[in-house]
Amino acid sequence: MPKEFIMRGKTPSGTEEILEFGHQARPGYGYRMTEFQLFPSSSMGSDTAELVGTITAGTTAVSPPDQSFNDDGLIASFYGTFPASQVATGANAVINDLFIITQDLILMVQDTANNNPINWQCRFEEIKLSTAGEAVANFKQYTIYNTSS
Repeated sequence: MPKEFIMRGKTPSGTEEILEFGHQARPGYGYRMTEFQLFPSSSMGSDTAELVGTITAGTTAVSPPDQSFNDDGLIASFYGTFPASQVATGANAVINDLFIITQDLILMVQDTANNNPINWQCRFEEIKLSTAGEAVANFKQYTIYNTSS
């Protein structure tokens, strides 16, 4: 049975946060992201929120309003609109769930409507890697990390 865990928090709009994997990784294991969600943290029911977010394995955060799926380090993207006093509409997350995570990630979120802080949640699954699989995952992240600007 796979071991799953959740990381969650509240981050000011337009800022980044490090999701730490380096110190908790067990040798021979990696992680796969299975869920990425954003949710407003204030003025719910009275303000419209437009939330965007990115998670990357590069050296710098990917700007959520200006992201590109051509970026090899982009692991997850979220876009959602939350109209005042209505049910969320247009919430979409795109996750590269084949990307094996073996190092820290950078989360960046933004509320383009009001600049309020954003609640976020990510779900990860721990996976056992063969020696060759671990080498490939580490090399891929090393390449992305060292070519990011």
